[in-house]
Amino acid sequence: MKTITRAVLVLALFYSATLMAQDEFSSPMIGVGVVCPDIQASLDFYLEVIGMTKVGEFDVNEEFGKSSGLSNAVAFHVDVLKIEDSPSSNVWKLASFKKKVPHQASEYIEDATGMQYITLNVKQMKPFVERIQKHGHSFLGDTPILMADGKRSFALVQAPEGTIIELIGPME
Repeated sequence: MKTITRAVLVLALFYSATLMAQDEFSSPMIGVGVVCPDIQASLDFYLEVIGMTKVGEFDVNEEFGKSSGLSNAVAFHVDVLKIEDSPSSNVWKLASFKKKVPHQASEYIEDATGMQYITLNVKQMKPFVERIQKHGHSFLGDTPILMADGKRSFALVQAPEGTIIELIGPME
């Protein structure tokens, strides 16, 4: 009986914590900001190669940059992209400054800490492979390769600012 009581208590605590965490956010969407040394190269990559859609843009002035802690009183521009223009689609924000931002892109995901890659699950890999090749980008490793399930392929490509993009889906 003690074991059942403990199990019920553990489940109740887990359920309670889950509800509390889910109740703290006004949206399930995650927005990601990426600082780009060459905004045009990054925009071309995400719009033309990956197929994202630009849904907006905004500027952050020096004062807000400083008071918010986003920058050291440096103004910047943000282009807002999504995989699809819908309220439930995550936001991919490309930030650009009027100065060079030093950053060495990782060759592999273990080369640095923090966010190194994103995963995009696709309906068909073939159009992505064709666009990646058409626009002169190279795949990482020996990708695309067939995954263990024998149905889906896996490909890696690196965006101009260094983000590694993991594409997963059937080839056709």
